Amino acid sequence: MERTIDKIVEGSGLPMAVVIVGVGNAEFDNMDRLDGDDEALFSTYVNKYAQADIVQFVPFDEYKNDPTQLAREVLDEIPGQVLAYMRKMNIVPNKTTEAQRRQLK
Repeated sequence: MERTIDKIVEGSGLPMAVVIVGVGNAEFDNMDRLDGDDEALFSTYVNKYAQADIVQFVPFDEYKNDPTQLAREVLDEIPGQVLAYMRKMNIVPNKTTEAQRRQLK
């Protein structure tokens, strides 16, 4: 578990997301801990906290009968993670041209 936390903390400044789907009726307390929603992850190996919450944990059994909600939960944090990374790196989206807008339709 500690090595996993170390790697997540090391990767928390990169443009990446970790999605964990817990399948079955096992105890998922450690996965909730990795999720970092309640408390920021701290790595004793690199002696620092995660720069961002890049982990999303979803217990499959809670959503197994609703695939739409399962997909929503799995992907829920990724847009915010992308935007937070872009802001941190001062990346501004390019303006969309009229031709690009028409192409999207």
